[in-house]
Amino acid sequence: MTIAEAAERLNTSPRFPRRLVAERRIRFVKLGRFVRIPESALHEFIAAGLVEPMTASDVWRAA
Repeated sequence: MTIAEAAERLNTSPRFPRRLVAERRIRFVKLGRFVRIPESALHEFIAAGLVEPMTASDVWRAA
């Protein structure tokens, strides 16, 4: 997917996916001067940032 499509999927401006590519924080494919982000890479990026909710017992253990 293009940078614009990735930005739409992430609900951000195109600047954010461009920064992810520039910082090598997401996998991408370079086709000449074009950059494409595989859907699987976008799913992996989202999953890596997923924070599981805490249960009441987790809260008591953390305190």
